[in-house]
Amino acid sequence: MSQPLSPETRQALLEDPSAILMDRDLMRAIVGAHEDGVGSNVIDIRGRAMTALEARLDRLESAHETVIAAAYENQSGMNTIHRAVLSLLQPVDFDDFLENMQTDLADILRVDTLVLVMETAAKEGTPEMGGPLTMVPEGTVSRAIAAGRRGQQSGEVMLRRASSVSAGLHGAPVASEALIPLDLGPTRMPALLLMGSDEPGRFSAAHGTDLLRFFGQAFRLVLLRWLDE
Repeated sequence: MSQPLSPETRQALLEDPSAILMDRDLMRAIVGAHEDGVGSNVIDIRGRAMTALEARLDRLESAHETVIAAAYENQSGMNTIHRAVLSLLQPVDFDDFLENMQTDLADILRVDTLVLVMETAAKEGTPEMGGPLTMVPEGTVSRAIAAGRRGQQSGEVMLRRASSVSAGLHGAPVASEALIPLDLGPTRMPALLLMGSDEPGRFSAAHGTDLLRFFGQAFRLVLLRWLDE
């Protein structure tokens, strides 16, 4: 037989009933005991409503945690891009700019390869790999972006698994890649900033491209400054 509440416990609960209401396990036990008492042929609307509200609360808590995680990830991404842009502004000449790409900049962006691909009409044959700057024949950039797919927009940032068409441009094996087209103006041929990672899920079409698009614009402006000198 259950023991009655002590006068002290009873008085404490009367003064602060929220102590019971805020305890999910206790409320579930109270509702369960009530449903057992009324029998199986009676529907307790309040109990059903409480169960539904509890399920809704669980969903809201899950959504809240997802929003917080997404906001934290976005803030972290913004900080990374800000650091990367500051790194772009530090080199004092074009050679330092290229060297910085494979050292500090690649580390900040957490990528395994970072290559500037530039087309030139004087270049023919197989591109020379292994450095931060790769000069390629005309049409290479558009083929790398399209990756064999027709109708692929050439001006958009691409996040995807590594393609066999662009894999050779990285200079090292990668599992996923980001392609940032660079429009250098009407008097210059197309260019491409190519990032690669050995993690298959590092770059995916499901990810947002706003931050990388901003970084690509900053990279383009800095590159144009060096090309104009």
